[in-house]
Amino acid sequence: MKRSWNTLSQQSNGMYAVADFERAAYRLVTEQVLYASDARSRSAYHLVEAYLEDFASALDPLGIRLERNAHHRYVVALPRHGEGTPVRLDETLLLLVLRQRYDEGMKQGLVEELGEVVVELPDLQEAWPALTGRPMPEVGALRALAATARRWGVCRLVEGEPDDLQPFHLVVRPAIVDIVGEQWLHRLDQHNLGGGGPDAEGDPDGDADTLDAEDDHAAA
Repeated sequence: MKRSWNTLSQQSNGMYAVADFERAAYRLVTEQVLYASDARSRSAYHLVEAYLEDFASALDPLGIRLERNAHHRYVVALPRHGEGTPVRLDETLLLLVLRQRYDEGMKQGLVEELGEVVVELPDLQEAWPALTGRPMPEVGALRALAATARRWGVCRLVEGEPDDLQPFHLVVRPAIVDIVGEQWLHRLDQHNLGGGGPDAEGDPDGDADTLDAEDDHAAA
């Protein structure tokens, strides 16, 4: 690490304590993405932004690369190696479908102010089987999957109004481009062309419910 947290705390003239740096570093490792637009992560984001090189140096020995998107105001911690937390098949498919919908939204100019793309349930119901060859999960299961994707910083679930025809919609967040890279998209192509791969439920590769490609950056 280039400078210790204690040194940085002292140089901040009391603005930041050592614990602030430690908490921010821990959140980068466990949450992977910090958005300036999120009230819960705003302070941590600004701290990391101000001391970006120091945080990058702190994470480097862990095999984690730190990237900052200045346009959409987020920082993302990306493992350099594919090994990591196992990702279930249904979680994988959700990430791949959301990435495809995000790319499509970008092409159609449907990106909102914070770099987000709204995906309505009817759109998801149509895209999921078309892209994966499988039916979309039931609403309850989809809620649970969206909660996992939210922890990875790639989407958030927005509840519908009482008079809405759909119970909720998903908002795909810009860091999905960093986290779900090209290798993931190739997996979707392979899954689709192969008719879903092996018959074993939840096993895209025939041996485990995991993805270990080099660009598989989803964290727990």
